[in-house]
Amino acid sequence: MDELSEEDRMTVARARRVEKFLSQPFCVAEIFSGFPGRFVELGDSIDAFGQLLSGTGDDYPEGAFYMMGDFNEALAKGREMNA
Repeated sequence: MDELSEEDRMTVARARRVEKFLSQPFCVAEIFSGFPGRFVELGDSIDAFGQLLSGTGDDYPEGAFYMMGDFNEALAKGREMNA
């Protein structure tokens, strides 16, 4: 990643957060993931996706977005991880 511009690095970092966020804990995969399944409304997921692309989650580690139900949970986990 050293050869990428600062803007490209930010794009990659945001894409990685989106990838983690889209790993929401699905009910059908609960037995495999060990995370209790969660239902998130489609509109909420789309809104969160847009917020991630616009930089709302840039201050938090990408691990904060892994296996979270909704975006507010991910941000809360990010604040906890940064504390």
